[in-house]
Amino acid sequence: MPKAKGKSRRHKYSYNLNRKRLYRSARRRAAPRIACSHIRHAWDPHKSVAQNLAEMGLAEDPNKAVPIPKKLLGMEVGSDGQQLGKKIVRKPYVVNEMELEASLPEKKSNTLSRDLIDYVRYMIQNHGENYKEMARDEKNYYQDTPKQIKRKINVYKNFYPEEYKDFIASLKPEKMEVQ
Repeated sequence: MPKAKGKSRRHKYSYNLNRKRLYRSARRRAAPRIACSHIRHAWDPHKSVAQNLAEMGLAEDPNKAVPIPKKLLGMEVGSDGQQLGKKIVRKPYVVNEMELEASLPEKKSNTLSRDLIDYVRYMIQNHGENYKEMARDEKNYYQDTPKQIKRKINVYKNFYPEEYKDFIASLKPEKMEVQ
């Protein structure tokens, strides 16, 4: 097979290109990707990571921030009385906002689809507790077995217990009127 064109030619070094300047400007532009919005807004791109974190009151290295006492490591410690110098926190609002956000209760995000809720309600309304009859129903598009239908109904009961109780309570007067 023939070689690709241009592969065999010698690559020339460009002496006029200032690679230090190119590298430095690319490094300056590439800021670290920060997930927390509080840190992102307080970040100063002209300072190093250590300086930025120190100003916010955050630790760069958790091992240095909270050292393991030497007693736990099995060695005796002589009391030196030396304390580490406290760093000045210029942006305490970052830590305060992060603590406030962390203290909020977590929102329950898992819900059931509207189709599944309608399916379960239809089956309960028309068949009550008869799962074999539910499995033979024409609206059972996915051809669920009686056990699968029972499982789906139990999931609905666990997700929406109050709504399920209200639904069952609303069905009982209808059945009494029919009889």
